[in-house]
Amino acid sequence: MFSEYQPKLPLPSMFPLKQAFPGRAVPLDLSLAVRNAMEPLQFRIKSGMRIGLAVGSRGISGLSAMVQEVVTQLIAFGAMPVILPAMGSHGGATSEGQASVLASYGVDAQSLGIPIECSMETIAVAESEWGTPVFWSRSASQLDGVLVLNRIKPHTDFKGGLGSGILKMLVVGLGKRDGASAFHRAAIQFGYENVLRQYASILIDKMPVIGGLGIIENALHETDQIAFVPVETAIEDEGRLLAKAKDLMPRLPFDDLDLLIVDRIGKDISGSGMDPNIVGRGVHGFSTDFSLQKDFPRIKRIMVRSLTPDSHGNAIGVGMADFTTSRLVGSMNPKISFVNAVTAMTMNGAKVPIHFEADQEVIQWALSSLVVPDTRQSRVLRIKDTLHLDVMEASEHLLHDARSNPQVTLEGEPAVMEFDSNGNLMDLGGS
Repeated sequence: MFSEYQPKLPLPSMFPLKQAFPGRAVPLDLSLAVRNAMEPLQFRIKSGMRIGLAVGSRGISGLSAMVQEVVTQLIAFGAMPVILPAMGSHGGATSEGQASVLASYGVDAQSLGIPIECSMETIAVAESEWGTPVFWSRSASQLDGVLVLNRIKPHTDFKGGLGSGILKMLVVGLGKRDGASAFHRAAIQFGYENVLRQYASILIDKMPVIGGLGIIENALHETDQIAFVPVETAIEDEGRLLAKAKDLMPRLPFDDLDLLIVDRIGKDISGSGMDPNIVGRGVHGFSTDFSLQKDFPRIKRIMVRSLTPDSHGNAIGVGMADFTTSRLVGSMNPKISFVNAVTAMTMNGAKVPIHFEADQEVIQWALSSLVVPDTRQSRVLRIKDTLHLDVMEASEHLLHDARSNPQVTLEGEPAVMEFDSNGNLMDLGGS
């Protein structure tokens, strides 16, 4: 329908590259790491106790294996474990949707041999100092103990001494939709970290929380550490673990880009679909007036190609892009996406960008929106997603920067962009 307006601009040549990050010399033995981390729990758990294991909706490396080992250890301690979906409003804010999300990660009642308590019903635990309600899962409140399993990493909505981890899952994930909505409303008014600290303190004091297992991943999406976080020192311990997680985070190899092409976004990649800490944009809106932005990277345009299957149609984060494809828009579940966006009060994250059918068409339009004398000289970077930043493609104009970066290895010579018969980019490859 826009063919008469379609730009016919020359595209930059692209070269493959790899970015090296420090990884573990020997992969972590997940079962052993879980057993070691859980050792202090055997003195806290008595035979016959019903213990809830809170599991969320993130693409954590080796998640199903970790969950299985935690369950095995809890049974060995004499407990009767149950799985608690802890994902706020994700999965369409329904019990069936949240069970389906967990099943897609290999966490289900049949394979684990234990029940999953999926109810979205909550109780009002208390009021904060601001008079705002603190909600929590009714099912969790009726158990003898609750153990949280989650990755600790910088949050996508705020920066501070706490981020996304045990405490956020405790407050937002186990708060179900009621708790997630109440938290975000309070956070907008009184500050994310302030509210997280106080809500977590209330729940720790009044609910049967026994602690958490904090997972730290390195820049290669490998599990670097699994640490037990006792409830008594949860806030302090999580802060220390977050500092390590920040040090291990990956980043883009270039600070200034005209166009970033992101092959896929999804809830399994980041809570925001693509990580704002990587792309330099936020779910609450952004500006490409870089005189107002001090942090890197500085990216003039972002194009997103597709949505991961494990996102179950939740396209939160697509609103951070300037351009996308019609196939991503077609795979988007509006109800699931909008419920998540409104609950988190991040409406900008679910806005649908300008979109066209084929990748080649989208790239042409994106380049035409830039003030670049010669589009062949555009600074273009293509990544798989914000979780995997080892294998990329970069435009020829970035060659000098790439050669000057000791973490970057050139894997071939610049060549024209390859498209299939439908005008879509060929697979990037990599992990």
